[in-house]
Amino acid sequence: MASSTPVNISEGVRKAAILIMSLEEDDAAALLARLPRHEVERVSIAIAQMDTVSGQEQEQVMREFLESRPSIMGPNAGGLDRAKNLVMKALGKEAADTISMLQQTLESLPFGFLHKVDPQNILSFVIDEHPQTIALVLSHLPPATAAGVISGLPLDRRLAVIERIAEMGETSPDAIEEVEGVLSSRMSLFLTQGFRKAGGVPAVAEMLNVCDRSTERAILDALAKEKPELVEEIRRLMFVFEDILKLSDKDIQTILKHVETNQWAMALKGASEALQEKILSNMSQRAAEMLREEMDFLGKVRLSEVESVQQKIVDIVRSLEDAGQISRPTGDQEEEYVA
Repeated sequence: MASSTPVNISEGVRKAAILIMSLEEDDAAALLARLPRHEVERVSIAIAQMDTVSGQEQEQVMREFLESRPSIMGPNAGGLDRAKNLVMKALGKEAADTISMLQQTLESLPFGFLHKVDPQNILSFVIDEHPQTIALVLSHLPPATAAGVISGLPLDRRLAVIERIAEMGETSPDAIEEVEGVLSSRMSLFLTQGFRKAGGVPAVAEMLNVCDRSTERAILDALAKEKPELVEEIRRLMFVFEDILKLSDKDIQTILKHVETNQWAMALKGASEALQEKILSNMSQRAAEMLREEMDFLGKVRLSEVESVQQKIVDIVRSLEDAGQISRPTGDQEEEYVA
């Protein structure tokens, strides 16, 4: 595999890419469409190469454009797919040439074949290599990928690799190509195989969702003693905002007493019509009218803000269930009630 020197990104282009990555995809594409073709290419390459941007770096860039917009600060995803989507939305039918150029440019980068490989898989192939070799590989990977590999190394090797990356200057193209060729050859079978993902936190959440409540609580209580963070992650997947639709009217009326109208207004902006109607039908006519008015008044809102409020309401639902004030149905169907 032939290697080439990584595409240099000027500071201005990098900042433009970070700014665009901070926007909603449609807004980002609209902004990208206003740039000259050659600038679209430069910015899209920058987005594809950065993969992810830390909240701190994003904040520094945003401060140069906005004096106060803290709600949009935070890590944002880049990567090849994001760059392709933005280019397609910006250039439409004329995007093919730019996307082809983008793909070829990234594939020609040193260790470009590793950019979409999970850090743990990369770690398994490089963990026994000399720290200098590992440093060479990681210095050509996206920061988030390299960080995932570094975190899996033993402490002494981790420090040795970090020191070598920090001290690394220019590297011979021949040396890069040699290491890349050996690693590519070793990973060739792995990279061409298809893998099916199984298990994981979502699988546990699905299983516990259909367990009886006593079994669910016993498992989570025992697990919480050793891994409370894992329990929190599982519980967040076990009940999502749309699942409120499965609750009885009585339980929804209980929840309404603990959630402010402005919270419902924001949360229901991203909810199905069925759930909106379920909530509104359990309110008084006046309260429902006020909620509808507040939802209309909000206008267009960020999905991240909607999801944040929805999660707060889900947390309230969970706390009410733990307190025995409401009863969440088991499985996909609502429980039957008798008089």
